[in-house]
Order: sequence, then C-alpha cells, then structure tokens
Amino acid sequence: MAASGASTNHREYFWRKLHSFTGIFPIGAFLAEHFWSNSYVLVSVEKYNEVSRGLQTIPWRVPLEALLIWLPILFHGGYGVYLWWKGKSNVLDYPWMANWMYTLQRWTGLVAFVFIGWHVYTERFLTQGRSTYADVERALSDPLYFWLYIVGVVATSFHLGNGIWNFLCKWGIATSARAQRGAAWFGALVGATFTMVGLAIVLGVRFDWKPFEFYTLPRQ
Repeated sequence: MAASGASTNHREYFWRKLHSFTGIFPIGAFLAEHFWSNSYVLVSVEKYNEVSRGLQTIPWRVPLEALLIWLPILFHGGYGVYLWWKGKSNVLDYPWMANWMYTLQRWTGLVAFVFIGWHVYTERFLTQGRSTYADVERALSDPLYFWLYIVGVVATSFHLGNGIWNFLCKWGIATSARAQRGAAWFGALVGATFTMVGLAIVLGVRFDWKPFEFYTLPRQ
C-alpha cells in the first residue's frame, strides 16, 4: 500500500514539474516570439503582412507547430484544468498575498487556456493558416472580440509572469529567500512588460495606431 502511494506521489511530482517546465519552454518562449512578430502592426500594415507571410512559409510548419506549440499547450492547459479542479482556495479565510497569487494563477490560467484555444482557432484554422492584417483588424472591430483580446492578453501575461516565479522556485533555481524575492520581481517585470506590449498591439490594430511607422519613412 505504501509503495503504491509512493509511486502515485512520484508520478504526480513528475507531471507537476513537466507542467511547470512546459509553461516556460516552449509556451512562454512561443508567446514572446508571438508578441514580437505581432508588434510589427505598430510599424505598418505592409511590414506586418511581410513578417506574417514569412512565418506562414516556414518549411515543415505544421509538424513543428504540432510538436512545439499545440501539444505543449494542450498538455499544459489540460493538466492545469485538472489542477484547478483538484485545488482548493482559502483566500477568503486567509487573505495573504501568497493565497491571492495562487488563486489568481489558477483563474488566469483557465482564462488563458480558453483564450489561446479560441485565438488559435480563429487566426490559424479559420484562415487556413494565412492570417493577414485585414483579418486581425476585422476581428478587433467587433467590440466583443476586442474586449476578449484585452482580457486574454492581461490574463496570459500575468499567468506567465507568476509562472516564471513558480518555475524558478519549483526547479530549485531560486532557493534562498533573497533569490525567491528576486524571482518574484523578475516575474512581475515580465508580466508587466508582456501586458504593455500585448495591449499596445491590440490597441494599435483597433485604433490604427502606428507609433513606429517612422521606421519606414524614406531618409531625407
């Protein structure tokens, strides 16, 4: 009986560690690349479409997406839902910062999973993998879609930032109290940066805002 319990705990430990790891690699790395490439909407329509076409014509695109994006997201999100369902929040009884962060991490993870799934479906599959600036602009002209993007970007950015702190602590990278405080500040910085960049992208498309358009102007 004891051996069976130890085996179960070992498996759960493994899956939790893998869940934490996939949230950073490759999902977090993909999110960084995704925000970077989408930031070209702040330069010009032509530049965004040029970058988009480049990504859409990567050799072996579909198997690479399946291996490095879809499967990790399905695992991380699916196992995250399992942990969300299994976990219990006591933030109302013990409203400490750690409990609030735990609760926010659970709920933003659920929102992020739904948002990313919906985003991939609308921008990847409905467009047959040929999304353009016009497709994104058309989607964000709908007030419902616009606010879904706002909520999704904020939830996903917070979840990644706090997830970085969890990863650094769980994987034994930040072990001392000082290192864990530093990890918390680093995670907060990442979350805030991703939030600002993500919102800038959404607002740039919605309101035709191109703050970096001067990059494309001819030299005098």
